[in-house]
Amino acid sequence: MIALILLLYGLQETVVALRGYCTEIQCYSLFLEAKDVNGAQKRCRDFDGDLMLILDLEDQGHLFTGLSGTFWYGTSGAIGPNCNSFSVWQGENVTTQTTPCGDKLQGFLCQYTNANPCRAIPGGARTPVRYTSPGFEVDPASGYFPLGTLAVAQKTDAPHPDAKYLCFEQKWLQAPWNCEVMKGGCEQSCNSTSGTCACPRGAHLQDNLISCSVDPCDHCDHGCHPPTFTCQCHPGYRLGPDGKSCVDVDECEAGGVCTEVGEECVNTPGRFECTCKDGFDLEEGKCVDVSICLKCEHFNCIKSNGVYACECHEGFKVSPRDPTKCEMYCDQQDCLANCIPNPKLEAMDIHQCFCPDGYVKDILNKTVYCTDIDECASEMTCEHNCQNQFGGYVCSCNEGYELFDEYMCVPPDEEQRAPLEPLLVDPRPDGVPCYVKVGSVLGIILFLLLCFVLLYFLTRNLANRCDSFELVTLKGCSRDMEILYLHQHRDIQASSYFITNN
Repeated sequence: MIALILLLYGLQETVVALRGYCTEIQCYSLFLEAKDVNGAQKRCRDFDGDLMLILDLEDQGHLFTGLSGTFWYGTSGAIGPNCNSFSVWQGENVTTQTTPCGDKLQGFLCQYTNANPCRAIPGGARTPVRYTSPGFEVDPASGYFPLGTLAVAQKTDAPHPDAKYLCFEQKWLQAPWNCEVMKGGCEQSCNSTSGTCACPRGAHLQDNLISCSVDPCDHCDHGCHPPTFTCQCHPGYRLGPDGKSCVDVDECEAGGVCTEVGEECVNTPGRFECTCKDGFDLEEGKCVDVSICLKCEHFNCIKSNGVYACECHEGFKVSPRDPTKCEMYCDQQDCLANCIPNPKLEAMDIHQCFCPDGYVKDILNKTVYCTDIDECASEMTCEHNCQNQFGGYVCSCNEGYELFDEYMCVPPDEEQRAPLEPLLVDPRPDGVPCYVKVGSVLGIILFLLLCFVLLYFLTRNLANRCDSFELVTLKGCSRDMEILYLHQHRDIQASSYFITNN
């Protein structure tokens, strides 16, 4: 078998086909060599093949891509002086005809039996692989490669191949192999004793174990510098543990980059990029927060001083409690209420309408209005002075007092005592109307009446118990009732004081 491979590669040095294609059982090759039909047949048989017997454009048509000319196929045993040939123009319009067998055409098409082929090299999609069979170069798309095929894996523009392989009995032998076959795949020489590739003086063996180089930096991914010839890497990379390879530096993991508001770091080979996070848009070179615009209740968003904020429809304002919500707003004494759009329902059910805080609903001409509540009408709204506002009120204090807790007036500390101007605070929404306080007083009175009723029945029960037990003296019973009466009298006084002060 080794002798056959040696013979095939000896012939390869004199005849090389333009291209070839192989299936699991057959190989086809197109030779560009001017021959008559007998000379073409001889060349095909030198490689243990024959002229193509039948032209099958489905299997062999792609061999003619971009090709123009007339070529032999078939056998020399054709009837009469003419033999089979075909013509093609730039890979298309293939036509068959007969041509005088003694004419020399541009080339010929051979076929071979593909015995014990090898499959494609694993990983060939990552590193381009060139397949050369004895006599022709095999299309990598073939999928099957004949005995003796040499496969060279080499990155684009790389000075040396990554590896070499030889197809032998359906397996790929990686170089260096037997020194008797193509010098073991070595570029310079092969040591038959050690079975390794050797380099001349002054050169060193590359990592692929088959190539020699006199450049001391050839083994470095990115090169090196004299006088030490230590491998160095481009910016954005660091030297790998083997001292030769260069590994990308993840600047994002190291930190200290993309620190502006809304920025995030994205690592790329040899560098990094600062991009905007979700919810931020790039505007004038900066990441601006636009996430609030996705939450605005009325779907309106405006930009002011470089900051986005929600905006509400007419008659509403942004809620001070939640910048994404809108609440009703009225800047006058009376405003139309916000009602469910049903005039009949509105006239029948005032509860289907809504007013801003600090306003009450009122019906005028079958239309619901919001009327401002005069919180200052209640005597307990402010301790000193009260000024009604639309939707609220403000408290102020007389001279010599300071406002505390928005409605109370207290004298300042002795060391800070000085005439003071009346102090104002922001309008206080949700002021409690006077009718709410009247309701509270009525509730307290009803509670006290209930207490009196319970006290009456409790007193009668104690009296009956004292009369029915002989071991307890009347004096003891009287003392218990006096203590109970004192406790109840104290509770009544406390309740009266609370009502008077409120």
